[in-house]
Amino acid sequence: MVTSKSARTTETEPATSESYIPKGYKQAEIGVIPEDWEVYTIGDSMRLVNGRAFKPQDWKERGLPIIRIQNLNDPESAFNYYSGSIEDRHRVEAGDLLFAWSGTTGTSFGARIWKGPTGVLNQHIFKVIPDQKKVTLGYALLVLRKVQEHIEKQAHGFKASFVHVKKSDLVSVQLPLPPTKTEQETIAAALSDVDALIESLEQLITKKRLIKQGVLQELLTCKKRLLGFTGEWKIKRLGALGSTFGGLTGKSRDDFGHGSSHYITFMNIITNVVINCAAFDSVDVRPTEIQNRVAKGDLFFNGSSETPEEVGMCAVLADKVQDVFLNSFCFGFRFHEGAPVDGLYLAYYFRSRQGRELLKSLAQGATRYNLSKTAFMKVSFPLPQAAEQTAIAAVLSEIDAEIAALEVKLAKARMIKQGMMQQLLSGRIRLV
Repeated sequence: MVTSKSARTTETEPATSESYIPKGYKQAEIGVIPEDWEVYTIGDSMRLVNGRAFKPQDWKERGLPIIRIQNLNDPESAFNYYSGSIEDRHRVEAGDLLFAWSGTTGTSFGARIWKGPTGVLNQHIFKVIPDQKKVTLGYALLVLRKVQEHIEKQAHGFKASFVHVKKSDLVSVQLPLPPTKTEQETIAAALSDVDALIESLEQLITKKRLIKQGVLQELLTCKKRLLGFTGEWKIKRLGALGSTFGGLTGKSRDDFGHGSSHYITFMNIITNVVINCAAFDSVDVRPTEIQNRVAKGDLFFNGSSETPEEVGMCAVLADKVQDVFLNSFCFGFRFHEGAPVDGLYLAYYFRSRQGRELLKSLAQGATRYNLSKTAFMKVSFPLPQAAEQTAIAAVLSEIDAEIAALEVKLAKARMIKQGMMQQLLSGRIRLV
């Protein structure tokens, strides 16, 4: 046996067959687990209490808050209230373990500890009462989240982002449980530390995004000027700055996914201020074809969307590329030579509140909205001198770089947590 202050693993001997079980472990129906661990179902180790069914006429202006799925997702969201009598089993206190059995993956579906006020449970949520002789509250939360992830991964097909689970299915799920509360609490504490790191990173990213929105609003509307810039902003028309060009034409499905050329996808434009050149897709463009190649400094816009708010999302190509084209659902904008414009600045502008409202006003349609290029070229807006544009874009780019670095840290923290859960909740690594 190999041990350390923080963890221990079981020393194994050379395997003699595919069914070899390491020393100190045993074969259970759900896999290999430590010899001193037991397997229980959720029904054996926890009690799931159904919430109460409410009708709209039950909602009052005063009384106990009705805890609905949206309140689990955001404890500060508005409550409906119930003023009638309730059974104790439907009462929820801060610190209770709840499980929303229907909802969207990654957000409203699944297990969490209630941190809000005393309230009454809605029918779409279970109150989970662990059997304290078998499982602690903190460990119950961990294993339920593990089950939650499994259910979400199994979701498939149309509207797979919305899932639900029946109580009869949930209570039959088998769980491997450490034999002592000490080990369970130690595992829960270790994963809680990672959760705290993840939460702090999420909060910091949210804060940075809010800061960026404030900076966007101030700098792109001339409410605040960067040090050293005093020149007057002038009204410019897009048509005077450059011209539009179209994406790929005459292509069939068979032309995509292979070939020596590449193209910028629709999603690359929608999700990025600066085009991600590592995310190009392949396309077969023959030498005899007449197609528009993209160039460094070009702006790209999606020409249609299901909502007017998403029409004309803008991204700039900041790198020099060869034999790269544009998808057929978007159009490009190329500046005239010598135009006093910084492309990155305009990409930020057309993603700002002012830019979005400007292009939204041009959207035409009923079930699908389109952006008229003729109307687009007539768009006018205030524009600072090129040097100030570049300085503003640099400030915003720096904030984006900070956010991107934090998102990388967040992704790594989530991966670490996933690995820890795999190892700790299966007993492959023991902490006590």
